[in-house]
Amino acid sequence: MTSPTPQEAAGAGLPEGRRAGPSFSSLPLNPAVLANLQQLGYLEMTPIQAASLPIALQGKDLIAQAQTGSGKTAAFALALLDRLNPRRFAIQSLVLCPTRELADQVTVELRRLARAEENIKVVTLCGGVPMRMQNASLEHGAHIVVGTPGRIMDHLARGTLNLEALNTLVLDEADRMLDMGFIDDMATVIKQCPKERQTLLFSATYPEGIDKIAKQFLREPQQVKVEAQTTGKLIEQRFYEVSRANRLSTVALLLNHFRPVSTLAFCNTKQRCRELVAELQTQGFSALALYGELEQRERDQVLAQFSNRSCSVLVATDVASRGLDITQLEAVINVDITPDPEVHVHRIGRTGRAGEAGLALSLASMDEMGFVGRIEQYQKQESDWHKLEELTPASTEPLLPPMMTLQILGGRKEKIRPGDVLGALTGDLGFTRGQVGKILVTEFSTFVALERSIAAEAVQRLNQGKIKGKSVKVRLLEV
Repeated sequence: MTSPTPQEAAGAGLPEGRRAGPSFSSLPLNPAVLANLQQLGYLEMTPIQAASLPIALQGKDLIAQAQTGSGKTAAFALALLDRLNPRRFAIQSLVLCPTRELADQVTVELRRLARAEENIKVVTLCGGVPMRMQNASLEHGAHIVVGTPGRIMDHLARGTLNLEALNTLVLDEADRMLDMGFIDDMATVIKQCPKERQTLLFSATYPEGIDKIAKQFLREPQQVKVEAQTTGKLIEQRFYEVSRANRLSTVALLLNHFRPVSTLAFCNTKQRCRELVAELQTQGFSALALYGELEQRERDQVLAQFSNRSCSVLVATDVASRGLDITQLEAVINVDITPDPEVHVHRIGRTGRAGEAGLALSLASMDEMGFVGRIEQYQKQESDWHKLEELTPASTEPLLPPMMTLQILGGRKEKIRPGDVLGALTGDLGFTRGQVGKILVTEFSTFVALERSIAAEAVQRLNQGKIKGKSVKVRLLEV
């Protein structure tokens, strides 16, 4: 996995107009930690970091409400690292996440922030990976565990996870864990944590279930809330009126008119996701679906292809898309209007990040106009309506993604690293660095983005060649 840029890491991508926050040097952090932050490009705190870190560093329980992409990972990571004793090989921090993708991102960020201290071990415990491999990691000792509620429960039930030394519990994206039906699992895990601990709860929204958990498991928590930025100047919002009959076909009109390289299309149901992907693929678009029932292997493939720009459209539900770290997103399409205006803002906030312009296109039928009204009230601005007749194809060429994805059968288990793959492609095979995109190494597979023009040749030559002195099996992932 490639590391985020310093701007992404520090929570950049907030809409234009945010003033620079206070410096991290104003916090009572170890000088080595501050030096590492400087090296990583963390220059000033984002609003959620500035609001929550002073409280969390005092050891108090915290409920922090902030939108995705606001820099909350660093907010809780710096707090739990501050309480950690590197010389004690016992699990001192547990971070619960709703999805494996978010857990993987949190793990990467924790390792980067922990570089100031030597030998801090972070273990990820999620479904989709054999228990025996995770057991082996735990047996070697760990300081921090990041995982999903179900897999954490499995380890606790089997006695392979010991939380006696835990001093910090983090509930990340708690609202999505509730949405996904994890409330009982969360409660089961929390009850097995020591009572004398600090609990940090982070959530984008504050539904009733969060309040229930807070009252049951947090001790006199401090509350901070960073208001969701509405749209910012960088995101252009357009609304189009549709009917049941033309809703899906309108998505294709939008894509041919605006021709975004990467589009995230939100649907309210899994069935709508399936229908839209079938419609788009029939019309020649490179489109994939992401929803709750996909197996982990399929999720990994879908996310790899979309994040490395070898798939033009990712069609997803809100629950499935939460916690995804996707940069360079030119457009968001709300195929269905969400009844929750806060969710609408989170959706469109995926585009227009890191100083880039973004496009948010929303389709609404007459029976959804009440939802649109709520969005207008929440954003304190009227909707900008456009006519479908304005949508004309900008080109007769099909909208093809710029990259294609190779899957190498072998990953971290075979000790493959991104540098090994890049070396094989640019050194042994003679391709240029500019022709190679993202390289993502998972437990058992490695996904490599390559320019379309060289992808087929690269597959053939890699299958005939070697990586790290070993023969590998490589295939091209078709969308």
